[in-house]
Amino acid sequence: MRPVTTAEILAVGSELLTPHRIDTNSLHLTDKLNALGIDVRFKGVVGDDPDALAGAFRTALSRADVVISTGGLGPTADDLTREAVAVVLGRALVRDASVEAAIRRRFEQRRLHMPAGNLKQADVPAGGKALPNPNGTAPGIWIAHGEQIIVLLPGPPREMREIYTAHVAERLHARTGGRQVRRRMIRIAGRAESHVDEIAAPIYTPWASSSIPIETSILASPGQIELHLSARGDDLPEIDRALDAGVRSLAEALAPAVFSVDGRSLEAVVGELLHARSWTLAVAESCTGGLVGARLTDVPGSSAWFAGGVIAYANESKLRDLDVDAALLDRHGAVSEPVADAMADGVRVRFATEAAISITGIAGPDGGTVDKPVGTVAIAMRAGQARQVRTFRFAGDRQMVRQQSVIAALEMLRQALIAPL
Repeated sequence: MRPVTTAEILAVGSELLTPHRIDTNSLHLTDKLNALGIDVRFKGVVGDDPDALAGAFRTALSRADVVISTGGLGPTADDLTREAVAVVLGRALVRDASVEAAIRRRFEQRRLHMPAGNLKQADVPAGGKALPNPNGTAPGIWIAHGEQIIVLLPGPPREMREIYTAHVAERLHARTGGRQVRRRMIRIAGRAESHVDEIAAPIYTPWASSSIPIETSILASPGQIELHLSARGDDLPEIDRALDAGVRSLAEALAPAVFSVDGRSLEAVVGELLHARSWTLAVAESCTGGLVGARLTDVPGSSAWFAGGVIAYANESKLRDLDVDAALLDRHGAVSEPVADAMADGVRVRFATEAAISITGIAGPDGGTVDKPVGTVAIAMRAGQARQVRTFRFAGDRQMVRQQSVIAALEMLRQALIAPL
């Protein structure tokens, strides 16, 4: 039997076709399938319509070794996944006595009346295998269809994930022929995507035709670039050596903008650098409204190096809470390097820290002027004796400006912290 190498994921449910619900199951499944060396070639969202469901499964089976669906296994009339698959495969639905007993037992243990509709959850396409669901009444279903595999999983993430881990992952692994995927990620701050690719492309392009082909992709988010490297095969030590060598080559070429080669976030890296010096950090934020502090406190153990912050959104708060001189505000305006400098000094004194960050800017959509358009942000940094202040012009909407401001501020501090003492 040939190894399975490709997959398609179908998220079932009309609610997923509205703005109110998002399919997150496919992200989790993609990660798990990729780790097994199975490429997810297509994803789809299908409403609770029998013809649409049957068409989606037929199409998926025409182009993938593995088809996994989530949702549509509930007890109500619009839960039609198992019925649609039975039609597509030309198989009857067979009541699984052990599943029926488990459903009845679940209701009895809770002293609840069992609606008759729940019994449909014990129906399995002939030849399929029910996969126990300890967290709900809908079992998963594994179906072998020639050399292809169909897996039906419940929609609730907690149920879907446990069934996949306990009953699907090992079965799929046995069908991959030992082929697995290894991945690496390089994170970069302070560089544009085109600039990164200009440096990186000559390095990674030859890898596609090497003895161990390495796939490389670039992902851009506000203020940050990620380089993703992946390779697949059955000789995992050799794959790891090739990927490690690739990471070293790219990191050396892109230094010092590379802040992580092991998945750590920028805020985690900054925290480790502060902790290594036994320093603490305070932040003063205006336009970012606490986003820097939120990211810092997302890092476990940040209380060891993060002292606190001040959200000085209004000018009155800058005067009262950070001791910014009113003359600076009058002369330069709130969004200016002198005011950012004063904010950094003020918060550093207030919290008695070795390091400080301040951000003041115009995030939009209004408030900009000819001299200071929307996206103008002044950032100041203190790290021991090091002092820096810069004015940035960020593009994008309000949220993008705020996100880029956070990254730029943390990167300014990181650069100071990696400098020799």
